[in-house]
Amino acid sequence: MATRGMASIQDTLAALVPIKQAELTALKKEHGNKVIGEVTVDQCIGGGRDIKSLFYETSLLDAQEGIRFRGYSIPELQQKLPTFAGPAGQGEPTPEALVWLMLTDKIPTKAEADSLTAELYKRSEIPQHVVRLLKSLPKALHPMSQLVIGLMALQKDSKFAAAYASGVHKKEYWKHSLEDILDVWAKLPEVAALVYSNTYKDGTLGKKDPNLDYSANFARRLGYDQAEFDELMRLYLVIHSDHEGGNASAHATHLVGSTLSDPYLSYSAGLNALAGPLHGLANQEVLGWILDLQQKFKKEGKAVNKETITQFAWETLKSGKVIPGYGHAVLRKTDPRYTSQREFALKYLPDDELFRIVGTIYEVVPDVLTEHGKTKNPYPNVDSVSCLGGRERRKEGWISIFQRSFVNNHISTHFPPSLPPSLPPLALRRAALALRLQGVQLLHRPLWCLACARRLVAVLLGPCVGLAPGEAEECDLQVDPGSCQ
Repeated sequence: MATRGMASIQDTLAALVPIKQAELTALKKEHGNKVIGEVTVDQCIGGGRDIKSLFYETSLLDAQEGIRFRGYSIPELQQKLPTFAGPAGQGEPTPEALVWLMLTDKIPTKAEADSLTAELYKRSEIPQHVVRLLKSLPKALHPMSQLVIGLMALQKDSKFAAAYASGVHKKEYWKHSLEDILDVWAKLPEVAALVYSNTYKDGTLGKKDPNLDYSANFARRLGYDQAEFDELMRLYLVIHSDHEGGNASAHATHLVGSTLSDPYLSYSAGLNALAGPLHGLANQEVLGWILDLQQKFKKEGKAVNKETITQFAWETLKSGKVIPGYGHAVLRKTDPRYTSQREFALKYLPDDELFRIVGTIYEVVPDVLTEHGKTKNPYPNVDSVSCLGGRERRKEGWISIFQRSFVNNHISTHFPPSLPPSLPPLALRRAALALRLQGVQLLHRPLWCLACARRLVAVLLGPCVGLAPGEAEECDLQVDPGSCQ
């Protein structure tokens, strides 16, 4: 909760929303007829790739620079955002601080970030009927399916759905949506931790502490109590928080949210998209490739070095497969999210066997892919190192509900780039490796949903969204629903 004299996140947004609504009105009035690009048949068939069609503010993915959050690179965020210890730079930024920045476009003070921590902690308990439901699910049910079931079971308490049913004015939609968003942010780590414990442990959760932040309490609920692991969690959640608005999971959330489905329903749609093999499963694919390499070398008595990994990489390519963890739809350089995790691993587990393998792969694979000549970006993406957190268990691929185009058996992920309102200013210790694969996959879901919440707020800023044809003329804010997805 906010302290006396300091605005809460709700109050801060209450002051900001009218300003943003006015900006959108002005943008549409002044530039509504401006042409921003052309569309080819290939782009339509290819899932909308390279079509600038989404209005999006919170992050921008540049082919050369990588991801920027509200204009800030990851290293810049590490030097500017408050940490659990306090001042910026003394550890990894907290997800709460990043969420405040994405929602308000302002770097929060430590007190403001802490007020959001307290708000989320206050809302974090989940009803017993949800606990009983999750504990009744078979262990063999995929954790992503369990996660979505838990989230959907929470939907009974949607404040937005209740307000809409009572006839609340459309200008007030965003307030009730925000209440749901805060509840989902707060409760999702509880659901994820319970799914993890039910699947791999005895169903009990570690004890949380009101004096800890969002990341550390998630770690405690999972059963980990190391300061280094807390730092890993903060880094992991922050760098996975947002990735423009056109990737399949974000776009699925927008699409469902634009129908005025409440955040529980919208997030569930996004999570199902994220579970697809061409989206969230990439992390698991990388781990599988590395473990196959390790097992093959041990069986054949080969050393792990540049020469043997180069040979294995070529064997993979010549068999018609790809090398997972390398390449990106937009990036044309090493993913800065990879770099930040690599630096963390160099600090906390430089001698770990798997990390050394990953490091050697990094030294040889870009050259192999360049020589192969069929990859636009031969450099590592975020999945090529984040997979290390869950090396002990490999299982079946994620349950899939595809946000894709199927044309002549050609499958394309839906990833149109976003158009920002203006150019942004250029302004694992060992404990981590004990996590099983699905546990790691669950780690970044909560903050991913935090980011999706920002997207849903953006959608609901315009009271025209979700109206039937013919009603737009009655809106104070004339915004095409498609432009806000």
